Amino acid sequence: MKLLLAILVMLGISVGWAAEKPAAPKTASFKGKILEFKDVENYTYLLLKTKDGETWAAVARTPVKNGADVTIENAMVMNNFESKSLKKTFDKIVFGTLGVAGASAAGAGGDMAAAHSGVAKTADVRDVKVPKASGPDARTVAEIVTKRAELKDKTILVRGKVVKYTPEVLGKNWIHLRDGSGSASDNTDDVLVTTKDQARIGDVVVVKGVVHTDRDLGSGYSYKVLIEEATLQK
Repeated sequence: MKLLLAILVMLGISVGWAAEKPAAPKTASFKGKILEFKDVENYTYLLLKTKDGETWAAVARTPVKNGADVTIENAMVMNNFESKSLKKTFDKIVFGTLGVAGASAAGAGGDMAAAHSGVAKTADVRDVKVPKASGPDARTVAEIVTKRAELKDKTILVRGKVVKYTPEVLGKNWIHLRDGSGSASDNTDDVLVTTKDQARIGDVVVVKGVVHTDRDLGSGYSYKVLIEEATLQK
């Protein structure tokens, strides 16, 4: 599956991208007045009145008010985006970060890019200790990261704790998984998983998926290792 079909600033987990069209070029900012907003688990969808008419936008979930003037920074447009959370397909929607002005007018701003930006703002991940999965294909998180070259394109099993969960990005859900192996100092203690299955922060799951390496998703998001096409078992 071509990940470059639908690149945008989020990260944002597993609503499908209905039409596999490439995103429009990145723009510096996008301004408008909030006419309507809808909150889902991790995102706030905003109907904005702009100089070019009404447009929907999405940012990380944050308190907002109707009538507030906001700026969407790092803005990127996606066509024919299907949100399963809202059961709605948007002909056009802008994804990005709520700017400082918008944050002060509407509450604390959020960063959609957090979906792909490591494990900042996760649940408490201290003292994670999860037994290794069983079977010949079982690996620890640290093994997947450090042995990624030899595991490339192979199916593996890994058991871990979900420390971050971001739905509705690029047609899938994005999960940061830890099992207590590896070290934060060299980034071997965390692995990123993409799946159509749902999870919650704090769940301990067994992931079965394919190890892919050197993934460049565009917009500055690239990964040395990802587990993709994954299924989850609790």
